[in-house]
Amino acid sequence: MRVHLHFPEAGSLKGKRAELNRVKALLRERLHASVAEVGHHDSWQRSTLAVAVVAGSAGGAEHAADTVQRVLDGRFPQGVFIERRLASWSDLESLG
Repeated sequence: MRVHLHFPEAGSLKGKRAELNRVKALLRERLHASVAEVGHHDSWQRSTLAVAVVAGSAGGAEHAADTVQRVLDGRFPQGVFIERRLASWSDLESLG
């Protein structure tokens, strides 16, 4: 998943980082997702995250991704834009 976040209340890079760290910890600790900031590192009010979830089935992965989306929608009522791609092991092997 690629997650585009907006922090309208952030008045500084430090403020954005504090909120972003809370979001990343929530995704890692509560939802067991892997998270990395991949864009807008120096922007005060924007961030792009890569979020990965793993499951034993496509349905399980979709459920985990739905949960991530629900949590982020609740945390960012002004909106969050999420791009999703489901990949199987064989999809990933063909990239290598």
